[in-house]
Amino acid sequence: MKRLWSLAFKKQTTVGSAAVVLAFMVLLSRVLGLIRDRLLSTYFAPEDLGVYFAAFRIPNVIFELLVMGALTAAFIPVYTKYLSENRGRDAERLATVLINLSVVILAVVAIPLFIAAPWISRLLAPGFNETQIAQMSTYTRFILFFQVTPLLIGNVLTGILQSHSLFLIPAAAPVLYNVGIIIGTVAFSSMWGLWGPIVGVGIGAFLFAAIQIPLVLHLGYRHTLEVNPKLPGVREVGRLMGPRTLGLAIAQIDITVDLILASLLGARMVTIFNFAQHLQQLPVGLFGTTIAQAALPSLSQFSAKEKTQEFIATIHMAIHQILFWVLPASVLFMVLRIPVVRLVFGASHFDWAATVDTGMTLSAFSISLFAQALIHILARGFYALYDSKTPVTVGIVTVLLNSLLSTLFILVFHLPVWSLGLSTSIASIINAFALLYLLDRKMRGIISRTLVVPAIKMGIAALVTGASLYVPLKLLDQLVFDTTRTFGLILLTGISASLGIITYFFLSWVLGVAQVYAVLKLTSRIRAMRGFFLEPAQEVVNGGVSDKLS
Repeated sequence: MKRLWSLAFKKQTTVGSAAVVLAFMVLLSRVLGLIRDRLLSTYFAPEDLGVYFAAFRIPNVIFELLVMGALTAAFIPVYTKYLSENRGRDAERLATVLINLSVVILAVVAIPLFIAAPWISRLLAPGFNETQIAQMSTYTRFILFFQVTPLLIGNVLTGILQSHSLFLIPAAAPVLYNVGIIIGTVAFSSMWGLWGPIVGVGIGAFLFAAIQIPLVLHLGYRHTLEVNPKLPGVREVGRLMGPRTLGLAIAQIDITVDLILASLLGARMVTIFNFAQHLQQLPVGLFGTTIAQAALPSLSQFSAKEKTQEFIATIHMAIHQILFWVLPASVLFMVLRIPVVRLVFGASHFDWAATVDTGMTLSAFSISLFAQALIHILARGFYALYDSKTPVTVGIVTVLLNSLLSTLFILVFHLPVWSLGLSTSIASIINAFALLYLLDRKMRGIISRTLVVPAIKMGIAALVTGASLYVPLKLLDQLVFDTTRTFGLILLTGISASLGIITYFFLSWVLGVAQVYAVLKLTSRIRAMRGFFLEPAQEVVNGGVSDKLS
């Protein structure tokens, strides 16, 4: 227990070590998320799960606007700035007031939504019948209070810990969130139906916040009931989060449009769209989000100290790391879409038609996985420069484009549900390239030979890998393995994916991609993993900083 407690307080002070810790925990969380979805498809038919997923739309809007707008765009840069200036007390007051104000705002917004839930549910899911609308509104009311509040508090705590270069426990919080849902699904679904996973959501949200509290208290944080919106730090956060919140509000329109359009195709299509989205979010979350989160504190510090070359080098490193892992994942998802979907969701209630539709939607999403992942680091580059207007403006334009394309594909061209994934891909690619171009204009040197050449090499390796993998996959499927059985399907998917990964790494090595050597170096240092992942912890002592070896 002492070793585990000591491990929790180890700091990750470099982007690489932080990204590894985040990536490992995100991988665990995403895998548990897929297990969660597999359990859901085991206990419930796609038509029932469509109601479950739709019930999250209103709570997710509130969560995104209150939490992601403040935390991602503004809180960490301002909090980190205070820490770098040895203003620990001001940083603590900022977090306290921000939590209190957010809870107050949540209560003011949630109560009317609680009352109007049935009416709003009809607007969001026009394809649902009255029974489904009644279920959706009831579930929405529960989630609104028992999920959003603890997640709101927990995400501010995440920002505090990450600003102190403590990434392990915040990264473990989403893992416990999925554990809570799994517990609710397994323990209560047989008795309570869909209320099982709904209750699990409340359990998971509580665990998400609770695991972070001891570490925050260890840092010396003490929460008070101070509510002072005129506090300078709060004003600064408010100024920075304004454009970001507006951008997120526009983004929620796009997600809501997708729900409306999917519901018009039937409740099962809501499930298919969500399942495909969850699969494609695995590499985006594992590599895009984690690397961007790990890089933000460093980018903020380089920006504050006007270290331009270090800032550019960090952006380049993060982009290359993201592309190196996301590009082969995109190719593997497109080539192995049916086996992957069958493995993850192929329970008794999930029929072949649902498998094919989910696979096609996943393939459409996969076209833009690289762009979706890059958006995270490019946007954070702007945030570190105290510019949230540019990524928000670009986001608004591309979100409107996405919504327009989705509407045309479904209502005018009458395309299947996979067209919603295609519209997302088109908009995401435009978004990423626009952000890259504008970031280069803001800080000359972002787009350079140093950035572009390795990216092209990775793209070539990924494309050749996909082309070379298709024929062996078909031969193994038709002549070797009986994929009507789970074991044969596992062998087919595992061998095919392994061949693809080996081919990609070999081609990258031949082309001289630097990230290959970083992986080889990491492998050679497995025995020294403690020294690679973790650095000595530091703790604040009388306003200063001291090393604490353990």
